[in-house]
Amino acid sequence: MTTNRMPGDIFATDRHTPFATANVRTQHRADGSILFDSATPLGPYPASINAHLVRWAAEAPNRAFLLERARDGTWQGVTYQQALQKVERIAGALLRLQISPARPIAILSDNSVDHGLLTLAAMHVGIPAASISSAYSLLSSDYAKLKSIIQRLAPSLIYAEDIARYAPALHAISELHDAIVVAGGSDDRPNAAALRFAELDNHDETAVHQAFARVTADTIAKVLFTSGSTDEPKGVINTQRMLCASQQAKGQVWPFLDTHTPVLVDWLPWNHTFGGNHNFHLVLRNGGTLYIDGGKPMPKLFSQTLHNLTEIAPTIYCNVPRGFELLVHALQARPSLREQFFSRLEVIFYAGAMLPTHIGDALVELSLRTIGRTLPLVSAWGSTETSPLATDCYGEASGAGVIGLPVPGCQLKLIPNGEKMEVRVRGPNVFPGYWGRPDLTARHVDDEGFYCIGDAVRFVDPSAPERGLIFDGRVSEDFKLSTGTWVSVGSLRMRAIAALTPIAQDVVVAGHDEAEIRLLIVPSVPACRALCPELSDGAPLQDILSQERVRTFVSAALRTLRREYPGSSTHATGAILLTEPPSIDAGEITDKGYINQRAVLARRRDCLAALFTPGHPSLIML
Repeated sequence: MTTNRMPGDIFATDRHTPFATANVRTQHRADGSILFDSATPLGPYPASINAHLVRWAAEAPNRAFLLERARDGTWQGVTYQQALQKVERIAGALLRLQISPARPIAILSDNSVDHGLLTLAAMHVGIPAASISSAYSLLSSDYAKLKSIIQRLAPSLIYAEDIARYAPALHAISELHDAIVVAGGSDDRPNAAALRFAELDNHDETAVHQAFARVTADTIAKVLFTSGSTDEPKGVINTQRMLCASQQAKGQVWPFLDTHTPVLVDWLPWNHTFGGNHNFHLVLRNGGTLYIDGGKPMPKLFSQTLHNLTEIAPTIYCNVPRGFELLVHALQARPSLREQFFSRLEVIFYAGAMLPTHIGDALVELSLRTIGRTLPLVSAWGSTETSPLATDCYGEASGAGVIGLPVPGCQLKLIPNGEKMEVRVRGPNVFPGYWGRPDLTARHVDDEGFYCIGDAVRFVDPSAPERGLIFDGRVSEDFKLSTGTWVSVGSLRMRAIAALTPIAQDVVVAGHDEAEIRLLIVPSVPACRALCPELSDGAPLQDILSQERVRTFVSAALRTLRREYPGSSTHATGAILLTEPPSIDAGEITDKGYINQRAVLARRRDCLAALFTPGHPSLIML
């Protein structure tokens, strides 16, 4: 079918997509708030996410479940039958060691087959699992966040894939716990203080089956920690109900999952809800296969992702916008990779940040050129506290920033808050509280039981709510200029990214109590480099960003933005290109994948000062 596409409309399509039909309802209340939910009821779901493991071990015992690259470069892992057998034996060992449900297991390492099996084993017998960002152990200098988490969590067991690599971090927290330390199966170096992962093996079927039978929907499955941008990381309790309800809702929005077994090649870390809940459990619920991608969307690591994609063709591909940006350049340059990548792909899913227009356009063009049709580009919205789905797209998003509609079982409350509509969430997918912080829980839940997420949304078309919602930034991000004029950060950010396409990956809006708005631009390095073909491939980033062509592009974009939005609160008069990308570990990227505007501005005070210093060499003006 021929697709008619308006210029710049990267998502609109008339091709039939394999999604459920949206069926929503709204209730306008006297106080100005709006209740917004799906009229389709949430279907039944099991009491435990591991019920899916038991099911597929019986129905598809020899189907590959979790696979990773071995040292010899081959893919090795477990089938569903092997996974269940190993999970039960590890779970038996946890019971024998008397690991308490009141004291979770802490996993310090990156994604791996053993990591996945240990998590499933703990959940199988009602012990919470807590995957912790490896950056807190491997990149931190003071281990402050790791120490805070360990003190809050009081784990009974700590797992590290490579004891030698994690030795400094383990030493830093050694006085803060009395947990059993377990060394990963890939670590062949002896350590007398650590239990070997292979020793977690106890085939007590009766005890394991009895413990599994005691797991209920209210049992705590995981504790996932938010990024902790302005304070210590918060431990979000994820119950079995949350995980199962979220995947049931996903299955109802994406009914094709019932007949098309998913295959994912995925790097997203399991300490975050996108990779650890959405992707991992999507594979588990639907009997799919997860190839653990050792790459990351970083220049020195992305080659591993590309190597994996040359061998494995996914049916669903999930990533953050930065990952898609790097992927698009590779697909454009390598026809064989393009043919492989699109050969059985059904859906392209992005989450967190808004997908830049030029990246969406490129993916549409590449799929059309390769397989003769456009693939649906879809997104969703939620957080660690919503496990993660609160909204999802029932088909292609109708425009940039669209986050879809409430999923079955999940209710949104939209509340007027200044010039924005604050959104709150209620449903079986929403968390019961923060680990060890009832005071914090009380501050984030209103008197009707809605989670106060702090985000703002708006309708694509208020007269047609079925067209979906647009993410409208954080309620707390807006500020006033010195003139007293309010600045809507979310709206301006989206306009600025569009004007700065393709060289801006994202922007941070500054100007609190100033007379004018200025921008910190997170650059798309490949796009900036493309403006300067005379530079060598190894040219430093600073040299690229200081090129006159790049600076002229920024200045021209700012003039365009001013011409189209002349009000002082709707355009920026200057900008600086950041040479260091936002850091998840520094809290500059939220657990939902958004730029944390406040954290970036607080961490980069020198850049903020330069923005408002006339004549500063880094400053680009209109």
